[in-house]
Amino acid sequence: MAVTALQVGAGGGFDTLSMVELAERVPDRGEIRVRIRASSLNFHDFAVVSGLKGASEPRIPLADGAGEVIAVGQDVTEFVVGDQVVSTFFPEWIDGEPTTQGFGRVPGDGIDGFARTEVTMPVTAFTRAPKGYSHAEAATLTTAGSTAWRALFVDGTLRPGHTVLTLGTGGVSIFAVQFAKAAGATVIATTSNDRKAERLRELGADHVLNYHSTPDWGAAVRTITGDRGVDHVIEVGGPGTLEQSMIAARVGGHIAMIGVLAGAAGDVPIRLALARQLRMGALLVGSRQHQLDMIDAIESTGLRPIIDRHFPLVDLVEAFHYEQSGAHFGKICIDI
Repeated sequence: MAVTALQVGAGGGFDTLSMVELAERVPDRGEIRVRIRASSLNFHDFAVVSGLKGASEPRIPLADGAGEVIAVGQDVTEFVVGDQVVSTFFPEWIDGEPTTQGFGRVPGDGIDGFARTEVTMPVTAFTRAPKGYSHAEAATLTTAGSTAWRALFVDGTLRPGHTVLTLGTGGVSIFAVQFAKAAGATVIATTSNDRKAERLRELGADHVLNYHSTPDWGAAVRTITGDRGVDHVIEVGGPGTLEQSMIAARVGGHIAMIGVLAGAAGDVPIRLALARQLRMGALLVGSRQHQLDMIDAIESTGLRPIIDRHFPLVDLVEAFHYEQSGAHFGKICIDI
């Protein structure tokens, strides 16, 4: 049976997307074949497909993938046929410190991703999915869930009683709200409108600030915290929001530098960082072990991801336009 895939042309561009057929491949030693059922969108996927960061050759996009195992190769003991699995962002980063620079081995960028019906890859390209999760729910974990987990619990060493600031209502930020509340932290969140603010409160956010009506939200965070500042900032905006995040952080606070949604260019107020002795660390998702640790925590807490909308794979461009609109709250999932 042929494998159906959506492929973007070299350099990217929505107009270069086309459906292609690939030959199925029997798993070699240490590999599994997976029927892909779902993916979820991230800004990185948009960059690859739109051409903002196009691949140098035709590429099957999408970094997130979830489905069930349909065949296993020799010496595979971790999975059996029928297991539900979810992809890893860095298939070759198993544990320990990161050693790979950039996206050269990331599915959907440096190598082909999960916008297809089947894939055969090494065992390390997947972990088990959380028990009871749908394929779409599992697909939200690869990029957004693992990033929030690492930012808070690996790089940030979050503890009960800490205070966390999240920016916006994209996938990473929503996971950060959920993880932080499950760990006993206080959460301050920013958003763009009252509807999203109410939903953040329903998720457990203790304080919500509208960054349109309160452009100096860093000072507002300091007021909320009695001028102390927060222990952790989930900084997804980039230089466009970084100064406010620095103002919001406590002396010696941790800023997890994750994204550039507010723009990649701009001044970085180094003097403020030095004066406040801030711990600013850039991170790019996480290792396979980070993902397994996160899944253990998810199963022990019963946490479920927030999915805004589903789109079929053939409507991927429409899904990206919806992502661009900023109207979503949580993850946008692709059904395959």
